[in-house]
Formats: sequence, structure tokens, C-alpha cells
Amino acid sequence: MSTEPPAGLADPSRDAHLDHRAFDAFAMREVDDTTIDAAIAAAGDALVCVFFWGVDCFNCEMAKKALLASPEPVRALALHWLHANVYAHPELGRRFGLHGIPVFMFFQDGKKLGRATGWHGHGQFAAAVANARLKASGKPLAG
Repeated sequence: MSTEPPAGLADPSRDAHLDHRAFDAFAMREVDDTTIDAAIAAAGDALVCVFFWGVDCFNCEMAKKALLASPEPVRALALHWLHANVYAHPELGRRFGLHGIPVFMFFQDGKKLGRATGWHGHGQFAAAVANARLKASGKPLAG
């Protein structure tokens, strides 16, 4: 799956048909290549999850629907959320080595701690969050 924008779209992040409900439900702040580092730093000690997505990405829409279908277990993970449209900002895809989306990448204190590629259910996502927290604390990762 490519992270390049569909041909002919000047600013795909502003498409009227884009469903922003998941972004709103989890208070995800939109970032781009010029704001992502400051947004991660501004989160302080919080575990940051950056949701990399793209307009008209079927799997991204499915991930958003899954997050909305069962929001409380996701909220219980106590993440500081950011989101970035890699079709509108392909430099982020290059910088973070994204070969497909959606990707959820975890950071704390400016350090990249891990990622979850795709949405394979809450269990897989929660395990990726737990591994990021273990890595942040210097403990071995769970198997």
C-alpha cells in the first residue's frame, strides 16, 4: 500500500467527505512535518500515539470505525493522541518509514518506542501500547 496521495487532490485532508469523528472522540491533534516534533515534545511524559492515515484509505476508515465502536477500552490506555494525513504530508511517510497505512506510532519524551501497523483489534493495539510502555521504562518487551 502506498503512502502517496491520490492523483489530482490538492489538499486531501480537507475533503468534505472525510469522517473526523474518531479524531474528535479521542481529541487527536492534527500534525504535519513542521509541527509533529513540537507536538510530541509538548506531551511531556505522556505516551503519545500518532495515527498515520490517508484520505480514501479503506483500512484507515475501518480503524477509525473500530476505535469509535468501542472507545472506552481505548481511552483506558491513557494515550495522548496526534494524527497525520500522510497523503497530504508524504514527507512524514518517508521520515518514519511507512510502507502502508494505517500506522499507530508511539513516542514518549521525544523517543520512538514502537508501532502498530494496521488495526487488528483492540488486543493487538493494547499489546503494542504495553510494549511501548515497557520499552519506555527500560524493561524487556512482552512476547
